[in-house]
Amino acid sequence: MTGSVPTRIAVVGGTGPQGRGLGYRLARAGHHVVLGSRDAERATAAAAELSQLADGATITGTSNLAAAESADIVLLAVPYDGHAELVTSLAEAVTSKIIISCVNPLGFDRFGPFGRTVPAGSAAEEAAEIVGSAIVIGAFHHLAAPLLLDPEADLSHEDVLVCGDDVAAKERVMALAADVTGGRAVDAGRLRLARQLEPLTAVLLSVNKRYKTRSGLAVTGLAPAIGKVPA
Repeated sequence: MTGSVPTRIAVVGGTGPQGRGLGYRLARAGHHVVLGSRDAERATAAAAELSQLADGATITGTSNLAAAESADIVLLAVPYDGHAELVTSLAEAVTSKIIISCVNPLGFDRFGPFGRTVPAGSAAEEAAEIVGSAIVIGAFHHLAAPLLLDPEADLSHEDVLVCGDDVAAKERVMALAADVTGGRAVDAGRLRLARQLEPLTAVLLSVNKRYKTRSGLAVTGLAPAIGKVPA
């Protein structure tokens, strides 16, 4: 069960691997998850499948806009291509809400993955610029989608790095991160540090390919359990 207050959470891009994985883990922890998609029927089908996987947990599906309108917190789990247009289309629906961005602007060429240059600095900062009335928090960039969707996968040894400028919102997202992994969240600093967190995913993908694994992050030198965001 959830360690934080049960919350209605929209997962925009909820039919993609990362969105499905995070939606599954959040629902399993006791939150009401609404999967959003450009195709509402596809979202409904994915929600039914995940609800069964999560032993009947509350997961529904609809369009991206309807999901964002219905939720208290909106999680962006979409590819970077088309990101600005999508966030702009959701601007009115997310007014005064918390937006969690796990968007990783990555490119791929014959040498492997790499972090793309984003004019705003990062996808999270781009979202914050577009929707100034919402609070954007960066999180969940480095969790492997196949492990999120695996009911037997133990993610408690991985740390979720969370960045943002609003302390109360960051605390709330850190609590959700602990729900997802069963482990701990780490306050990584201001939202501008999403510029480093997002492209770091390319490093993990490169490690995964080289060592044929699914790597994650763990920060050493910290107490085993971290409660509140440091003042």
